Amino acid sequence: MIKEKLFADFPAVSAKAWKQKIQADLKGADYNDTLIWESPEGIKVKPFYTADDLGENFMNTSSSASNWLVGQHILVTDSIEANQKAIKCLNSGAESLIFTLTTPDQKPKEILKDIDINSISIHFQFQFLSVAYIKDLLSCTDSAKENIYFHIDILGNFCRTGNWFTDFKSDHAALKEILKEAANTPTLSIDVSLYQNAGANRTQQLAYALGHASEYLNFLNEEKLLHPDLKVSFKIAVDGNYFFEIAKLRALRLLWKTIAAEFGISADCHILACPTSRNKTIYDYNVNLLRTTTECMSAILGGADTVYNLSYDAVYHKDNEFGERIARNQLLILKGESYFDKISNPSDGTYYIEVLSQQLAEKALHIFKQIEQGDGFLKQLKAHNIQRKIKESALKQQISYDSGEEVLVGSNKYLNEVEKMKQELEKSPFIKNNFRKTIIEPIMETRLSESSEKIRLDHE
Repeated sequence: MIKEKLFADFPAVSAKAWKQKIQADLKGADYNDTLIWESPEGIKVKPFYTADDLGENFMNTSSSASNWLVGQHILVTDSIEANQKAIKCLNSGAESLIFTLTTPDQKPKEILKDIDINSISIHFQFQFLSVAYIKDLLSCTDSAKENIYFHIDILGNFCRTGNWFTDFKSDHAALKEILKEAANTPTLSIDVSLYQNAGANRTQQLAYALGHASEYLNFLNEEKLLHPDLKVSFKIAVDGNYFFEIAKLRALRLLWKTIAAEFGISADCHILACPTSRNKTIYDYNVNLLRTTTECMSAILGGADTVYNLSYDAVYHKDNEFGERIARNQLLILKGESYFDKISNPSDGTYYIEVLSQQLAEKALHIFKQIEQGDGFLKQLKAHNIQRKIKESALKQQISYDSGEEVLVGSNKYLNEVEKMKQELEKSPFIKNNFRKTIIEPIMETRLSESSEKIRLDHE
């Protein structure tokens, strides 16, 4: 078979020549005003990119997209029912399980019964902090440490609820003991999805992820628990801006390598990705299928290790078999029929994505340095600077949605006026204000369409 370099027969075209051609086609319209737009992160996006845009200081943000796993999230309220559901999901194509444990009453042996933990990747997310429970769980998973992930995030709970599980000292003492017990099991986790779902822009999400991680690394360093093989997990939410979200995940991995090197850590991070809830709607809910599909694609191409999907009706329905099966099948189609597991680096060498990744990383690093100069992420949380910045970003997004500039089909454009949803609500799709005394103002997740949906429901 003869391989010919077909492009050798064509002369190279410079960026300058491309721009001149475009300007000629514009017939007098201004190039900058017509074709260059600015993202919420302050990145000016051009109509085309070349190798010249990479610059002299280009840092490789290569990602691997061939080894990602199809995840299945399971909220555990009953150990036996969760186990039965897990086995059924594994038999239906799931390759990884993400258990969210609500109380320490749920028995690990019952949850893991008849599940081959040596061949299945399993994540445990905790809504409580218990050293005794972790020890019990470790005794059940000791033979498969490489496949088990404990998502312990005391700072994430502090951000979400405004309070520690117990108090600062007790929580950190418990974390220290857990880290000693689970020395060979990935344990630390940073919940970046909270910032995205609350309205933070991408550079803020990345910067807060770094600041969040830095708090843990400094703590481990002080306690002499740092080691080169420490593996940290990032749980990240992905929105509908296809290329920017691919770049965001690539930038996150690059930034992790940068900060990890400062602490002498050589291990890569594990990225657990899922679609955002921020742009999901209760009206014209089938559009959520399209949203989650492109969001999962971004996560895969951005290099996520495990991807689990959000059901199209998750906003207003309780967990149900049909919605979860459709969500899982979306991932299975991407993997088995769209061949998203065949190419290891599909976005490498794409000038646009490479440049976006670089710019997002640089801007996030700048914000992170400002946070560190302000005595760190926790201090900035207590001063409510992080909350204020997220609110400012969320308000800009809300104004964009309310004005129709940010379009959510079926909610603020192309509405089906006769659609009724009040009788379909199995749970409240709106943010609940649970008034209680907190140490800091909690970071609250909100959906863009909540206000307009309330109005429509009131008029049904």
